[in-house]
Amino acid sequence: MSKPVVAIVGRPNVGKSTLFNALAGGMISIVKDTPGVTRDRIYADVSWLDREFTLVDTGGIEPESKDIILSQMREQAQIAIDTADVILFLTDVRQGLVDADSKVADMLRRSAKPVLLVVNKVDSFEKYMPDVYEFYNLGIGEPLPVSSASRLGLGDMLDEVIKYFPKGEESEEEDERPRVAIIGKPNVGKSSIINKLLGEQRVIVSDIAGTTRDAIDTDIVYNGKEYVFIDTAGLRRKSKIKEELERYSIIRAVSAVERADVVLMVIDAVEGVTEQDAKIAGIAHERGKGIIIVVNKWDAIEKNDKTMREYENEVRRVLSFMPYAEIMYVSAHTGQRLIKLYDMIDMVIANQTMRVATGVLNEIMTEAVAMQQPPSDKGKRLKLYYITQVSVKPPTFVIFVNDKELMHFSYTRYLENKIREAFGFCGTSLKFFIRERKEKGR
Repeated sequence: MSKPVVAIVGRPNVGKSTLFNALAGGMISIVKDTPGVTRDRIYADVSWLDREFTLVDTGGIEPESKDIILSQMREQAQIAIDTADVILFLTDVRQGLVDADSKVADMLRRSAKPVLLVVNKVDSFEKYMPDVYEFYNLGIGEPLPVSSASRLGLGDMLDEVIKYFPKGEESEEEDERPRVAIIGKPNVGKSSIINKLLGEQRVIVSDIAGTTRDAIDTDIVYNGKEYVFIDTAGLRRKSKIKEELERYSIIRAVSAVERADVVLMVIDAVEGVTEQDAKIAGIAHERGKGIIIVVNKWDAIEKNDKTMREYENEVRRVLSFMPYAEIMYVSAHTGQRLIKLYDMIDMVIANQTMRVATGVLNEIMTEAVAMQQPPSDKGKRLKLYYITQVSVKPPTFVIFVNDKELMHFSYTRYLENKIREAFGFCGTSLKFFIRERKEKGR
């Protein structure tokens, strides 16, 4: 079940980042276990009561003039409307209601998405409530007073947010169709791949500034089997600002990846693999999705007998945090190898949902331990008692040991490699949790 996406929209300096950090806690800038991925502070996982969601800060730059502020805000609002399940519209009680707020409120109101109007910097409810009521004039419902800095009112706000989430299992559970997200930098050919698979020019690829499209789900039937492709090609904006375009493509990717089983990470063969590709791929890796790296425009590359190996080495180097990902070389232009994508998607989904019997896992672990002694520290040696698989998508294992501190991540990696040697698990990450069991209780 995918997590809902909640986006924060608002003018510069109303406290978007402060709210984001207050809700996300200290989790954000540190990415555990993912060398090679720098996490921009754009999205974070938040849980409230028993609901989890992905929080996105539409952020943006601090432009000089009022006109630019408004156009920026409209773009941020559009992104939120396209990608979010719930929108937090942040305003500032000290600055009061301004013209830009009203204009953005009009857009949000027409979007038919749930919008919560949040009035920030209300450090004292007694003092500021009369000013809060002014925001009723926006006509998007009751203003919720909060102070991100003092963390006042955040609980009440979150209670409202989760009311809009789909109840439990109702939304996508019956839908057994494989869901495939196509992500990557702008202009790497994401829409072209879908068009070629569909056999028609469905996605209108135009270069008019400001044309946005929702991430459209496309159903494609191949060999009697239905697939849902989630496309993030939306933004074809002529943005002058590289950071801003990057931010938008990351926000788009987060919401698409959240809903997918398998992610096609599209790279432009001519341009080669870049740091921005690593950032976008890192989202799918962190979310434990099945991953296929699709090198598009392969027809445009001059080749000799070493080309593919050299190319693969470079892709593996830049995306070193996901050595398990499959790589395919295709051309949306000529259709080369595109049809093989379906077999690859089926295989990756099979691996994402594979369950391994506990007995077999423990045999592999016992053999691995015999071949390579577990680490020890100050005379105390790590003992591994037992391993079991607890869930799928991605396959997740729990290992019981005598002392968690001794379980170095390189030894976990060694066990992972042994399990992969036995079962493949191509295209999917594996997650491991280490639990302690005291010896005397055994």
